[in-house]
Amino acid sequence: MPTLILVRHGRSTANASGLLAGWTPGVALDERGAAQAAALPGRLDGIPIAEIVTSPLQRCQETMRPLLEARGLSAHSDDRIGECRYGDWSGRKLAELADEPLMEVVQSHPSAAAFPGGESMRAMQTRAAEAVREWNARVERDHGADAVYLMCSHGDIIKSLVADALGLHLDLFQRISVEPCSITAIRYTRLRPFLVRLGDTGDLASLVPPERAPAGDGGTGGGAGEDTGGSDATVGGGAGAP
Repeated sequence: MPTLILVRHGRSTANASGLLAGWTPGVALDERGAAQAAALPGRLDGIPIAEIVTSPLQRCQETMRPLLEARGLSAHSDDRIGECRYGDWSGRKLAELADEPLMEVVQSHPSAAAFPGGESMRAMQTRAAEAVREWNARVERDHGADAVYLMCSHGDIIKSLVADALGLHLDLFQRISVEPCSITAIRYTRLRPFLVRLGDTGDLASLVPPERAPAGDGGTGGGAGEDTGGSDATVGGGAGAP
């Protein structure tokens, strides 16, 4: 069966502002995210990519543009790997959402979390995993069992797919971190998947301990506006911020 390369979109304007973007239209890559996208073709040089599938959201489309141009490929858009539908939470600041009782459920018991006016995290994982299984079959049929294909998606989606590949319960997926424009790779076989890369950026800066604010400053040494490697703001993608 094929090998799937999962790329999280580059840093977006919502990441930099600490907003939970969700499906909010018009969320683009910021300057750093555009540079991350421009570096992707070089990072993936030498890897034959049979197909490219992206979330329909702008930040993923922009992340893929340099790679598509470099490879002379076109991309398939698939709503099923689009961001979790956060409903009424979309566009709100993560710092503000931290005080919502539901956020504790999202962090500690995500399989029980459903967003007001949106979808449940279980539904998010199910649709994404179904998309991968269908694309696995399609890519193997059209390009052979050893083919490699790529999906550009979002933090919570990628984390949920990693959990699925590892046989982890969804309640454990918040222990996984994928930074903006990181590369995760899963090799699928008939009997089991193998996680062969996780959140690879080639940059170890996120391992540096954050600076501690002086006592009484009220700071935490790494605000939502910094790319510290988590979700669509401080962690890997969305409400799944640790």
